[in-house]
Amino acid sequence: MKTFRCQKCGQALFFENVECLNCKSQLAFLPDRMTMAAIEPIQGSDGRWQIKARGRRRKAPRQYRLCRNTDHAACNFVVPAEDDNPYCVACRLTRVLPDLSKPENHQRWYRIEVAKRRLFYTLAKLGLISPEPQGGEPDGPVFEFLEDLPGAPVMTGHSEGLITINVAEADDDERVRRRVALHEPYRTLLGHFRHEIGHYYWDVLIRDGNQVEPFREVFGDESVDYGEALRRHYEAGGNPANWQLEHVSAYATSHPWEDWAETWAHYLHMVDLLETAASYNTRITLPGDDEDELEELVNPFEQKAPVFEELVEQWVPITLLVNSLNRSLGQEDAYPFALTAGALRKLRYVHDVIQANRKAQKVDQGLEQPPA
Repeated sequence: MKTFRCQKCGQALFFENVECLNCKSQLAFLPDRMTMAAIEPIQGSDGRWQIKARGRRRKAPRQYRLCRNTDHAACNFVVPAEDDNPYCVACRLTRVLPDLSKPENHQRWYRIEVAKRRLFYTLAKLGLISPEPQGGEPDGPVFEFLEDLPGAPVMTGHSEGLITINVAEADDDERVRRRVALHEPYRTLLGHFRHEIGHYYWDVLIRDGNQVEPFREVFGDESVDYGEALRRHYEAGGNPANWQLEHVSAYATSHPWEDWAETWAHYLHMVDLLETAASYNTRITLPGDDEDELEELVNPFEQKAPVFEELVEQWVPITLLVNSLNRSLGQEDAYPFALTAGALRKLRYVHDVIQANRKAQKVDQGLEQPPA
């Protein structure tokens, strides 16, 4: 996630901010512009807002309403005034919330929505979800955020367009307990969202896109019994020998669907981290380069057709830098993985699928010519 700038005073802004710490302007994220902005109420407009002017306006600005969930301090997105849906493009994807009469669930909901909005940003930047869907309708999967009840535990997962998240994953102590119990080196809320959305896009881009055979050539036959595959995986201890040779994680070995979802999540890790580093004007020395020669990082979202090899070439030293910074603060590695040639081959496949979909959308919109 890149950093933003307050157009009123130039102060650095972050994705979750609701007020500029310098000029005290109210802030919101504008999905139609994919940016943070200082906003101001329109006098006599019954709750409408506009981007705060820096000088004399040349034309009437677009008008917005605040997402209804701003009433609960659970969102900072706006809705175009002409959109009748009271919820923003991210919040309207959520169908079920936990019992908010319990104080602990409100904080859990806030943390989950923060992660979901970050996921939305990345998907929109990759052309996988519309930042301004037509007719006030949602674009993407449906989310349910549920809590364990006596005799009814909740499993985080995806099924036919429905993504369920157990709200206990928003509790740091519970998430760490599960990470240790399942022998996982990495477990975060955002990671859950990126993994589960991978299952959703397998349905959309692979199954419904008639790409099952090419998928099988890279990931294997997904028609093998899924439940039985997971049972064998956990009964065997979850960490098969030499899993690193062909997979991004040990869990990815359990079934081709999980291999795809784990690889998909790692791709979103990569492009998001590279955008963040590029927004800070990070310079790195690439492996094999002269030590005095620094190279500027590329923002993968600003490239018309990002080259996968270039992304990986910059991704590796950035992960080493991030891990080293974490260790300097006494923390564990933020990215505890080392991708091998086999794992990178699968990551390349995810990259190609996403970029092909992106190009097809531009052709459909008349922004590019179809291939000859």
